[in-house]
Amino acid sequence: MNIRNIAAQCLRDESQALLDLIPTIDSEFEGAINLLYNCTGHVVMSGVGKSGHVAAKIAATLASTGTPAFYVNPLDALHGDLGMFTDNDVAVLISNSGNSDEILRMAAFLDECHLPIISMTGNPDSLLARHSTHNINVSVEREACPLNLAPTSSTTAAIAMGDAIACVLIEMRHFKARDFAKFHPGGSLGKKLVTRVKDVMYTENLPIIPPDMKLIDALISISNGKLGVGIVMEGDRLLGLITDGDIRRAVEGSKSNFMNIAVSEAMTKTPKTINPEARLTQIQAMFQKNKIHSLLVMDKANHLVGIVDYFAVMN
Repeated sequence: MNIRNIAAQCLRDESQALLDLIPTIDSEFEGAINLLYNCTGHVVMSGVGKSGHVAAKIAATLASTGTPAFYVNPLDALHGDLGMFTDNDVAVLISNSGNSDEILRMAAFLDECHLPIISMTGNPDSLLARHSTHNINVSVEREACPLNLAPTSSTTAAIAMGDAIACVLIEMRHFKARDFAKFHPGGSLGKKLVTRVKDVMYTENLPIIPPDMKLIDALISISNGKLGVGIVMEGDRLLGLITDGDIRRAVEGSKSNFMNIAVSEAMTKTPKTINPEARLTQIQAMFQKNKIHSLLVMDKANHLVGIVDYFAVMN
C-alpha cells in the first residue's frame, strides 16, 4: 500500500470534480444568485446527513459575508421548526441524490407556502430539482472514495459551489473587509480593523539624520536604528528617506566617489507617509501596493511623529 499515492489520487479526483463544475454554471445558477441577492428575509439552508453539514457550512459563510442565513435540520423542520420561515425567506436545499425523503417533504411544505426553493443536487433530473425554483447542478463523475461510496468529491463540490455563490454575492453587495470584520470582532481581521497607526508606530530613538551627512556615516546610523532606514530632516522639516538599499545603489553607481556622496544625493525625496489615525489594514495595503517596508507617520500639521515598520504590522 502506497499511502502517498492514495492520498494524492484522492486530491486529484476532488480537484477534477471542482474543475468539472465550471461548465455547470449556467442560467439556473444566475437565477439562483439573483433570487438570493434580492432576498429581503433570510436564506434558510437545509440538508440531510453529510449534505446537512455542507449546508451548515454554507450558511455560516453567507452569514459572515453579508447575506443573512441560518441552517435548519430537516427533521427538526418537520417537527415544528418550519415556523422559522417567513414570507420573505429563500430556502436552499442540498441533496446529492435529490430524492431524500425528509428534504422532499420539506420542499413540499415550502412549495405550499409559495416560498422559492433553490436546490443543489447531484442529479438535475431528480424530484427535488424538478420542483425547485432554480436547481444548481453539483454532480460529480465519481466519488474520490476508493469504493466510490463515501461522500467525498460530492461534498467537496457542494461546498465549493457554496463558496462560489458567496463570492458572487460579496461582489454584488460591494462587501468590504471592514464589513467582514463587523461579524468577526474576535478574529485577527477584526483586530486589524480597530488597530490604528498610532498603536503600532515607533516614536522613540527615530533614526533621524541630516541631509549633508556622508553615506558611510548614514549607513552606521541606519544600522544603529535597526529599521533599515534613515529619516532625513532639517530642523522640523522632513526632506526625505534613505534606506540601506538606496546606499547600496549609490555605491554601485559611484564606485570610487562613494566617500564623498551626501545623503541628500541618494535619498528618496518623496517618501510615503500616513496619518496616525489610519487603520492597520490601510498600512498593509500601502506596503503591498508600493513595495516598501517603512512608512513615515505625519500628523495634521505635517510634523513627523513616528515610523511604521513592515515587519511589525504584517504578521
